[in-house]
Amino acid sequence: MAEASQETDGLRSSVPAELHHPHSKYSQWKFKLFRVKSIEKAPLPSETQPEKGALSGISPPAAPNIEEDNGVGPGSVMRLCLGGKSKENVEGPGRRVDVKLQEMDTHMNHLRCLCRLCGKALRKVKGPVHDVQAALEKSSISGFRKMGCKFTSWPEIILNVFKVDVREDTEAIQPVSFCHRCWMVAMRGGGVCSLVPVRVPEWKPHSSLCHLCFPKKTSFQRTGRKKRKALPRAHSLAKRARWEHSDSIAIGDNRVLRPFGELYHSPVAKGWKKTGIQRAQWVRNITHCQKDHLSTKLISERLPVDFLVSFTCLVCDHLLSDPVQSPCGHLFCRSCIIKYIHVLGPHCPACNLSCTSDDLIPPAKIFLSALHSLPLLCPRGSCGQQVKLDSFKAHCLHHDLDDQNPKQSSQLDYLLINKGGRPRQHLLSLTRRAQKHRLKELKCQVKAFADKEEGGDLKSVCQTLFLLALRSANEHRQADELEALMQGRGFGLHPAVCLAIRVNTFLSCSQYHKMYRTVKATSGRQIFQPLHTLRAAEKELLPGFHQFEWQPALKNVSTSCNVGIINGLAGWTSTVDDSPADTITRRFRYDVALVSALKDLEEDIMEGLQESGMEDSACTSGFSVMIKESCDGMGDVSEKHGGGPVVPEKAVRFSFTIMSVSVKAEGEEEVSIFTEPKPNSELSCKPLCLTFVDESDHETLTAVLGPIVAERTAMKESRLIISIGGLPRSFRFHFRGTGYDEKMVREMEGLEASGSSYVCTLCDTTRTEASQNMVLHSITRSHDENLERYEIWRTNPFSESVDELRDRVKGVSAKPFMETQPTLDALHCDIGNAIEFYKIFQDEIGEVYRKVNPSREERRSWRAALDKQLRKKMKLKPVMRMNGNYARKLMTQETVEVVCELVPSEERREALRELMRLYLQMKPVWRATCPAKECPDQLCRYSYNSQSFADLLSTTFKYRYNGKITNYLHKTLAHVPEIIERDGSIGAWASEGNESANKLFRRFRKMNARQSKAFELEDVLKHHWLYTSKFLQKFMEAHKDSVKALQATFDPVETREDEDLSLDFNDF
Repeated sequence: MAEASQETDGLRSSVPAELHHPHSKYSQWKFKLFRVKSIEKAPLPSETQPEKGALSGISPPAAPNIEEDNGVGPGSVMRLCLGGKSKENVEGPGRRVDVKLQEMDTHMNHLRCLCRLCGKALRKVKGPVHDVQAALEKSSISGFRKMGCKFTSWPEIILNVFKVDVREDTEAIQPVSFCHRCWMVAMRGGGVCSLVPVRVPEWKPHSSLCHLCFPKKTSFQRTGRKKRKALPRAHSLAKRARWEHSDSIAIGDNRVLRPFGELYHSPVAKGWKKTGIQRAQWVRNITHCQKDHLSTKLISERLPVDFLVSFTCLVCDHLLSDPVQSPCGHLFCRSCIIKYIHVLGPHCPACNLSCTSDDLIPPAKIFLSALHSLPLLCPRGSCGQQVKLDSFKAHCLHHDLDDQNPKQSSQLDYLLINKGGRPRQHLLSLTRRAQKHRLKELKCQVKAFADKEEGGDLKSVCQTLFLLALRSANEHRQADELEALMQGRGFGLHPAVCLAIRVNTFLSCSQYHKMYRTVKATSGRQIFQPLHTLRAAEKELLPGFHQFEWQPALKNVSTSCNVGIINGLAGWTSTVDDSPADTITRRFRYDVALVSALKDLEEDIMEGLQESGMEDSACTSGFSVMIKESCDGMGDVSEKHGGGPVVPEKAVRFSFTIMSVSVKAEGEEEVSIFTEPKPNSELSCKPLCLTFVDESDHETLTAVLGPIVAERTAMKESRLIISIGGLPRSFRFHFRGTGYDEKMVREMEGLEASGSSYVCTLCDTTRTEASQNMVLHSITRSHDENLERYEIWRTNPFSESVDELRDRVKGVSAKPFMETQPTLDALHCDIGNAIEFYKIFQDEIGEVYRKVNPSREERRSWRAALDKQLRKKMKLKPVMRMNGNYARKLMTQETVEVVCELVPSEERREALRELMRLYLQMKPVWRATCPAKECPDQLCRYSYNSQSFADLLSTTFKYRYNGKITNYLHKTLAHVPEIIERDGSIGAWASEGNESANKLFRRFRKMNARQSKAFELEDVLKHHWLYTSKFLQKFMEAHKDSVKALQATFDPVETREDEDLSLDFNDF
């Protein structure tokens, strides 16, 4: 009988015989009576001592450990007091816990069927059921917004309408849903009040007299039977039979232990689950830990049963996760025991001793090390690897990442052996999406740590990590600002950050000031800085702030250093016939702008010196700076606002880019310490001069750019002395005018227009000669030779006729006023060749090779058919003028396949495919920044591919290239290898950065709309310069998190109503 009683109590209540409680020698009837008293009322959350006072002679801690070894006969006191029930159903700590769990599960099931607000059964109310803690649905939001309510969650609505705070609700006391009738009451009240009175019931914790679990019977249902204590039939457990001991393990004289992981209960009543399974289900409904905690079945080795029991949670039967120890010495998962205590009361699930959340302590370190070293078997069938418990979750996370990105590992392996692949970029230079992808694993680890140790506060963990990193790098000023911001007393954003925000979001003064006042009034703190601090920060970044010296002094240039934006027309009337100026121009002085650009690169230059291993103090001279110059027209920039003189509706911008900085120490080779990583970006192309002038007006353009040419010539013969890194250093400048298109080169070099018979700006060939010999040409033109030819054209020393003189000067018809580098503009070359291919596609669709002179109507029909096919298959909408984006999409092999569907002849289709294939082999050579590294194979085969391309044009497409050829097609086939051999690259020296800045001019002009166009042009030039400042760009990257955190200070409803406040934080 003793053995049966011990086994009935379950595994948790069985202890070795030598650990029995000392009060076990008392007479049996006292403990029988004690059990009757203690089982009448199960422990509740509000009661800390359930058995206190049950028996005056025995202290409460002694009760749970009373020995269960007693044999009670059929006529025992237990059977009489409990209405004939068997003692196995109620006695013992484990049994009492099971009854309490069953009652709580039944109580929570009843609550799920009721409405939180009116208390009615949900099934009796028609309509959907709504979650109390959920956010508003779209239909509800629109309904409330129409009535002026701005809340976004149901707890706020319920608090306003029903005057009930549901944010602190628990699932064990209050229902979690409300009915559709209460939803209608809230909607009709507009989320503000209740038009229909609703009586909200008062929900109380579960007890033995709970009106939900034990409803009172009406008078006609009552019987004459004597009322019994509340243990309803639905909650009673079936009588157990004696266990079989075939698989038992003897652990003492009178104790046996069942095999671990299996609960052998006797058969129960029909329709009921086994007691152990039912109890596990009740615990599961309370803890909800099945997805987070690990099962004991994952242990790979067959370990002793007693050893495994010590590592198992006594609540959920899983392996211990974040284990804690109760005062009585039992071990649980932290989350499981906290939820258990909250629902069933502050007592130990194993021994029923008093145990609160504050009493829990971490176990000994030696136990934790043994727990974390348990060998687990990976559940993946294909893996089968044994992993320790502490690294098991990370191992499973790798499996999940591999499932999400199955091709990632193979791509990484390919990049490692691909010598032409892109180098790994720095984290701060990546886009937001790429940064998230690279830091995905780290983010998951930090989030797991925050959930485990800091209650899910991920923001505080990340901020603390950043704070510690700043402290370790001795950046205490920035660390103090971050610490103050974390404590809610932030210093606000740095003026440079505010300036970067204003410039990058194109905010006018009034818009920024309005945002500044709104944030200050909303948050109560001055986060943004006022406008006057921004103007002070501007002065350090604009030209004219830093001191410098030229040795020797520049000819015809002032020695003053504090020169800002000046009028580009100074001295203009004395150069061109004393006529009044019909244009507006503003510019920086060239040398002052170069000084400001170098100071902007000061950090990069010093980092380059350190990386190259050169001594800082020894490198004070021998610096060489390579400058790329760009000039291009911006087209129509007319605006309806602004006064002043009638000026042309077209504008021209002259800009420059610092391509590289190198240094040559004494007795050593020249070392490059800085190279512009994005030479074709608008962020690196600094504006120097803005002019309202038509780029075709040669005289006006010559006069406006004349002072720039003079300053440039003077700087070539001198060297700049400026302080970099605290030491004066000497710089020499080398200028290369390569960022010009075909039209601008002809203007600056005084050549005839692009329709001239002299097709090239690099050689003296004519269009006819270029079509007959497409490949074999060399660069012969130069700026000095063009000046000599202009003198011949002007003086005509040999008294020749016009045709003879024109042949002698090779197309020079005006005076060259600015030296350009003989090169090829990659961007406009790509656009010009795309135009030619677009025309070839039309001719092949109409089979022009068979026709002599097709009519204009026929050509229009061919173009319409081509546009329709490209729009249908390639999503290419027709454009009035070819642009770079359209050219990139048009010049692909897929486009040729789409066009070939309209070409009737199979032979012509193959010719078109071959023509496009050869072009795509040649294109990377002149588009790449460094072709020797990026496309060495195409560079080696360029001459062969160009010859094959020329042969195809002169044979298959002879109908179009018989005696004529386009300018850019001629340069592509004849001059690319020679230019690359001389300069090393064509794509890096293109005008793409200046072209892409055209849209910035229009945006800055709208941002700084003023009555005077002269002042407006000054503001555009100033803000465009600030936009290209690398100092501001680095500030934006460093303070990106601060700007994101600022969004929390805004009221989204109020800022949405303010149309002028156009700051978009997602752009940063």
